Amino acid sequence: MTAIAHVERYKMFELNLTGTSAGNPYADVTLRASFTSHATGDSIDVNGFYRGQGRYSIRFMPTEEGVWTYGTRSDDPSMEELKGEIVVDPAGEGNHGRVLRACDVAKGALREAYGAQLPYCFSYEDGTPYQPHGTTCYAWTNQSERVQDRTVATLAKAPFNKIRMCVFPKYYDFNTADPEMFAYEGSMVEGFDHTRFNEPFFENLDRRIAQLDELGIEADIILLHPYDKPEWGFSSMGAQADMFYLSYMVRRYAAYKNVWWSLANEYDILLPQKPLEDWRRYARVVMANDPFNHLRSVHNCVKVYDYNEAWCTHCSTQRVDVTRTTECIADWRREFGKPVVCDEPGYEGNIYWGWGNLTGEELVRRFWEGAMRRGYVTHGETFIDQGEQVWWAHGGELHGETPERIAFMRGVFADLPLDAAPLDDDMPPEFVWSAPAPSEGGAPFTPHDEKAGRYWDVPVLRSGDDYQLAYFGWYRPAYREFLLPEGGRYVVDVIDTWDMTIDTLPGTYEGSVRVDLGRQYMAVRIRKA
Repeated sequence: MTAIAHVERYKMFELNLTGTSAGNPYADVTLRASFTSHATGDSIDVNGFYRGQGRYSIRFMPTEEGVWTYGTRSDDPSMEELKGEIVVDPAGEGNHGRVLRACDVAKGALREAYGAQLPYCFSYEDGTPYQPHGTTCYAWTNQSERVQDRTVATLAKAPFNKIRMCVFPKYYDFNTADPEMFAYEGSMVEGFDHTRFNEPFFENLDRRIAQLDELGIEADIILLHPYDKPEWGFSSMGAQADMFYLSYMVRRYAAYKNVWWSLANEYDILLPQKPLEDWRRYARVVMANDPFNHLRSVHNCVKVYDYNEAWCTHCSTQRVDVTRTTECIADWRREFGKPVVCDEPGYEGNIYWGWGNLTGEELVRRFWEGAMRRGYVTHGETFIDQGEQVWWAHGGELHGETPERIAFMRGVFADLPLDAAPLDDDMPPEFVWSAPAPSEGGAPFTPHDEKAGRYWDVPVLRSGDDYQLAYFGWYRPAYREFLLPEGGRYVVDVIDTWDMTIDTLPGTYEGSVRVDLGRQYMAVRIRKA
């Protein structure tokens, strides 16, 4: 029995071993360990991985407090039947465990609090609600150490709690430099050995994912992507090499609590050499090597994936219409019944492509439109005249107007009741669009009449009679009248989502209230006093 180690719940315990270096241990040596909780009797089997020079590791994320024992199995006799014990201490402040679907975590009263919104929400493992407000830095870990350090420093001050990032380097407009290190042994001249991994590359990735965890940022790891060049060849390795790589990645990183798996970015028309069945096989490989069941998805270019497939925990979508962008979240919720993240709604910047020259106002509007439909939206920034780095590819520094407004938005939505639902969730679409608006002074509104008449043009979130949030986006009505539920008194907040102000009207209101607006990007929040 080795010395007893202590580890915090949900943090990573790493067992480092020494074994053979003969042949190709990446492919030839098997190593695993079974961890058993004394408190629950549950066992978790974890596959190990090779890291060069006769070194091996097994990484484990304990899900319960108390004593755990482990024993190893290996076809290398020097690592066979090693035993040990770890003591798992309570989770520290800010350590909430993995992010999972709320329906897989919430129990009892918490489950009831989500109501009908339960299938569409995320939660930390300990039940703390989680709303992703992410950003995209595809190739930030393929940049120089100096740029990577600047990226971490920027993220420490930014409002993001999730980042989309690739493993392999990216070759695309404004991002054509070769990285200093590659994931495989070999070179662009001699070729890469897809059965041997480059340990310094992965040690750097280890460090960067750990830094993100310390900042409270989820690492949405894009495992494969099409932005390649012939000298690299990582997008055309073939199914066997892909699966070998996926097995290694998941064995190495599944014990980081802040990891999500994205099988690919733009899986469809940009990766035509990989048929649909490949993605299903790849999902099975990821699941077989991840004993901690992290979130899993795949991201589209044009054709939205069928997220009804059981392996998909959530939807990771790209806007597929140049005018109707995050508004589509309502459709995807209805079609798939799972959390929806619009991970590519377009970017604030001035690149020549239409997806990357949005104004800050437009990207913030898309964030609000998506959130008002109880989905989630991911930020990106593509300024090509603000220094040598473009955030969406390289990281570095942020220059746009969107991040501080995302921080403001996070504050507003942090107070959203868990069961707050889009007003049209329970209404037939044909009714919403066909019912005439009642005339002023007409009969009292029913909920259907209210949406079809007074709210047909704007998204509204409601939680019973206690909470309502309406967002007016690019419209700018001089004022709006709101009917209030009978028998209650209400506080009314006027929110300027661009100027980042919240003005509370004096007093409380019953029956109805007139709210003066007159500007774009306004929202009105009504809460029971």
